[in-house]
Amino acid sequence: MAARPTWKGYLKISLVNIPVKVFPATDAAATLSFNQLHADCQTRIQQKRWCPNCQKEVANTDIVKGYEFEKGRYVVVGEEDIDKVRVESTRVINLEKFTDDTDVDPIYLERPYYLAPDGPVARDAFAVICEGMKGKAGIGKMALYGREYLVKVQPRERGLVMYTLRHANEIRSMDAIEELADMPATVKPDEVRLARQVMGTFEGELEFDSYHDEYQVGLREIIDAKIEGREIVTQEVEAPPKVVNLMEALRKSLDTISANKKKAVPVERMAAPKKRAGARG
Repeated sequence: MAARPTWKGYLKISLVNIPVKVFPATDAAATLSFNQLHADCQTRIQQKRWCPNCQKEVANTDIVKGYEFEKGRYVVVGEEDIDKVRVESTRVINLEKFTDDTDVDPIYLERPYYLAPDGPVARDAFAVICEGMKGKAGIGKMALYGREYLVKVQPRERGLVMYTLRHANEIRSMDAIEELADMPATVKPDEVRLARQVMGTFEGELEFDSYHDEYQVGLREIIDAKIEGREIVTQEVEAPPKVVNLMEALRKSLDTISANKKKAVPVERMAAPKKRAGARG
């Protein structure tokens, strides 16, 4: 099924405006979801909009947006009021600053989207921008889902990927984590060396296709079993042992990794011994 755009507008760099479409880069349907049922009859629960003052259910057409400016007091904001907020980012992603594509701390990244040209006329200009931005990222703003986001745009494969970014005031300082206040100022060099050696044995090319959500797989197996009337016996998961002696645990890790690698080496079939000259059959 073809992806549908969630936003249409223009990608702007200085005086260049390119018509673009914005597509979600993630698939929410890939995750299992559940409905709420009444346990007695397994009927799906209905979420009704109820007014406790009028003691009646309220239709969608009678619902308005309200902002609570004092306890129990609201100001109503209608669609005509929202339409009066005319910011450039409702129709334009204006890239105002460029930086290296690795300069933005990952903690600021929120949600990914793909950008594609809107129509054949926009393709050539879009391709030029993709090529010209290699190794770089553009920072700008866009309005989406009722708010204005700071965004990061950079090339990816044949198009552009855009990340909505959290603002600085949305990032909690690590100073607020009490458990990190008493971290040791120094560590033992021998332990660090062994730790790096253990980690080094796991280095390799990262392939995301090889990772799967085992929790979702397990849920799917249970659901299929229930549909088919089968029982599933699950194995208990043992809690990992507490590390008492770090050096000993690191050494055991290296020994285990080394032993497993030796087991994985295929045993080559021994070649048949060569016959001596003049030996019979």
